[in-house]
Amino acid sequence: MWKTFFEELGAEVVVSPPTTQVMVSEGSSRVVADTCLPVKVFLGHVLSLVDKCDYIFIPAVRSVKSKIYNCSKFLGLPDMTKAVIPESPPILDIEIDVNKGKRHLYQAIYKLGRHFTWNPFKVRQASLAAWQAHLKYRQLMSSQGLTPPQAIAKMTGEVELKAPTSTQATIALIGHPYILYDEHISHRLIHRLEQADNKVLTPEMLTTEELESATTRLVGKAHWTYEDEVVGAGVHYLETRVDGVIGLMTFGCGPDSQMMDMVHRRAAKLRATTFMSLTLEEHTTEGGVVTRLEAFLDMINRRKRRQIEVCV
Repeated sequence: MWKTFFEELGAEVVVSPPTTQVMVSEGSSRVVADTCLPVKVFLGHVLSLVDKCDYIFIPAVRSVKSKIYNCSKFLGLPDMTKAVIPESPPILDIEIDVNKGKRHLYQAIYKLGRHFTWNPFKVRQASLAAWQAHLKYRQLMSSQGLTPPQAIAKMTGEVELKAPTSTQATIALIGHPYILYDEHISHRLIHRLEQADNKVLTPEMLTTEELESATTRLVGKAHWTYEDEVVGAGVHYLETRVDGVIGLMTFGCGPDSQMMDMVHRRAAKLRATTFMSLTLEEHTTEGGVVTRLEAFLDMINRRKRRQIEVCV
């Protein structure tokens, strides 16, 4: 969405490369130890772009739904970046808060666009094109069962997607996209599951209605912006009887630990789907993740074999 917006205004968009251990280390060195891992990774990405662009875009996403709010650390990302990375190029920040009304949001978009053009009609055209790109992106994932990287690749024509030849089990992953799809932080979890001939389902493959309905069934009204990615997706996949659900979260995240616990309790109550929660942090080793994943898949395979034996 944002790439489309800036390109429509005539800017060249530079995207930071995939996460590396060097990025994580450099980002961690700029903040106190208690800072959560996603913020450390984010700062590492900012540092990787310092000498490669004229501006760095960092939105302050406060709320995208009425009376539902984002993580406090994410709200202050532009200010935090300015404080801990003084060598950063000028930061383009925009406050996104639907609680302040559409007029405030439109003014924020026009203010952002004025860095590239003073023509309000051109900014409006760019914002409409960006929104259409976002809708197409969401529709691709929910209708064709694609992950965000796959949807982006298909929209840009980078790769041709291949359907799996066989499926051992259907595994749902729940968690935030900045964890699930970061191959360094998640230790290539999706790739490992697919290599073992498992079908992988993610929150983005569900419609907004499915996520909101599942969230309401468990907790009523959501309080956090991305609660649907954990609670909504977790409850939906548990109730649709997939073979297993894996919850991914990072150490030290208060909202995530609470939400994942609720999903865990729901799984224990239903007792129909195998559930595992993985807590990741900067010192998590690949061997530890692989060992737990192998045990989890072995448990699912044993359970499926028992069900087949009972049927026979």
